[in-house]
Amino acid sequence: MTVIVEPRYAPTVHPLHGVLLAGALALFLGTLLSDVAYAKTFEIQWKNFSSWMLAGALLFSGIALVCAIVGIFRPIQRARGFVPYAIVLLVTWIVGFLNALMHARDAWASLPTGLVMSVITFVLACIATWLGFRTPHVVRTTYRGSV
Repeated sequence: MTVIVEPRYAPTVHPLHGVLLAGALALFLGTLLSDVAYAKTFEIQWKNFSSWMLAGALLFSGIALVCAIVGIFRPIQRARGFVPYAIVLLVTWIVGFLNALMHARDAWASLPTGLVMSVITFVLACIATWLGFRTPHVVRTTYRGSV
């Protein structure tokens, strides 16, 4: 009896989808860092930087979310664990949108809630990126011969 085990790694996201996801993560990190700088220095320009980076992060993560929703309905390339990734990305976008509404307030009114929401958004973006870039291991076994 011959047993052949062929390991196959199923890609979770398309490369363009991955670029959008990584760009969103970097912009959410920039938002968090500029919020920390604003909390320490009270220079309003840091809050402006944060608002612009948050807008870019929402744009990138929104396009990645559309790609994820389309990917849910494409069973040929869908890997196991893709639906939780799409849900976490949706929650990240919603919390990021609420964070953008918080940053739209007066400069003094955005602290400390804006900073806390930036931390939460960045942690969710890290989780979504990890779920998106991991490659689940799919094992297909083929038995040749008689049993």
